[in-house]
Amino acid sequence: MKYQDDNHYIDRVLAGDASAYSALVAKHRNLVFTIAMKILENREDAEEVAQDCFVKAYQALRTFEKKSKFSTWLYRIVYNAAISRTRKKRPEFVPVDDHMIRNYSEEEVSQGIGGIDPDEQKRMIDRALSRLPGEDSLLISLFYRNDHSVEEISHITGLSMSNVKVRLHRIRKKLYDELSVMVNQAVDQLN
Repeated sequence: MKYQDDNHYIDRVLAGDASAYSALVAKHRNLVFTIAMKILENREDAEEVAQDCFVKAYQALRTFEKKSKFSTWLYRIVYNAAISRTRKKRPEFVPVDDHMIRNYSEEEVSQGIGGIDPDEQKRMIDRALSRLPGEDSLLISLFYRNDHSVEEISHITGLSMSNVKVRLHRIRKKLYDELSVMVNQAVDQLN
């Protein structure tokens, strides 16, 4: 379905056509759920947060000032709700054995990747992404998969732009380290 600009639907809702809100829900539901899922890492919680956020956004629609995109405003609501939900849960600690990660040069990793088929490469990337903490995974997804700018991510998360840049850099480094280990393990298995 081809959607119109969000402001078109917002104006209709504010004029009394409550059914126009369903188009906004349909247009944004996938990314709203994805944001919640990346942070909460639990489907039921993510669905509940997504639904609650659409209700909250509908109820607060009159306060939306159109200074930013509706999607940025909505994703900020989802981000805050998901973070609040995680704070209410008991934290789950996963030990990280940094001393077990060997350092490989980019050349060694590139040579190793050459011996691995593209489907396995994609599985490795997906596996490395799944090992990231929820908020890191969300930042990478917003930037690379959803093509949000650093400025938009800053508005969504409430982090400063420089903090977003630093965190993206550190996350890329973590992914590189993780993929280096995976590639070398795969190469070792082939030999």
